[in-house]
Amino acid sequence: MPPMNYQAAKFVISAAKLRDCPPDSLSEVAFAGRSNAGKSSAINTLTRNGQLARTSKTPGRTQLINYFAVDESRYLVDLPGYGYAKVPLSVKNDWQVHLEQYLNKRDALSGLVLVTDIRHVFKDFDLMMIDWARKRQLPLHILLTKADKLKRGGVQEALGKARQALEDMPDASAQAFSSLKRHGVDILAQRLDGWLGEQPSVSLAPAVPDADVDN
Repeated sequence: MPPMNYQAAKFVISAAKLRDCPPDSLSEVAFAGRSNAGKSSAINTLTRNGQLARTSKTPGRTQLINYFAVDESRYLVDLPGYGYAKVPLSVKNDWQVHLEQYLNKRDALSGLVLVTDIRHVFKDFDLMMIDWARKRQLPLHILLTKADKLKRGGVQEALGKARQALEDMPDASAQAFSSLKRHGVDILAQRLDGWLGEQPSVSLAPAVPDADVDN
């Protein structure tokens, strides 16, 4: 099928629970990442819409599963972030339960983009998410954001470290990315095109390891 028109993406719904997710989805790609890793900024850069995915300097703002339609039946999904949200423990636990249900039970999920700061490859929960994708055999793409913060040598070193962690995963890849410089947007778009144009076929895996979630 032809490439997706990501600039046409529009907000559809914020789902609090798995049952609230759009029932018509043929294929969707989820973006996951730690606080301030640049997840929402990456989505906004991809779609050329700085207001599409909410960004904030305050951790914990994205508490829902946010859907953006690329066409009538294919979606980009902004997942609740994980890390150190300054919210009550009961709220964190609620986010975690619904996030795990989505990751393990959403049939339309075709691939996962794991967003991480290129200066901090990888945090413990990033490694857990990679392991989860490995066990579920879900296609994975690592987006090393804020690449403009490092010199060329540092970028190559971070890429090498990321790719080493993915050596046993044939459906995994990694790239450097900069929202500020719009570096790597075409690579990301090509990867998403391949996922969104296919029907998902993955096996279920154990629940995602315990962790706090925020944006």
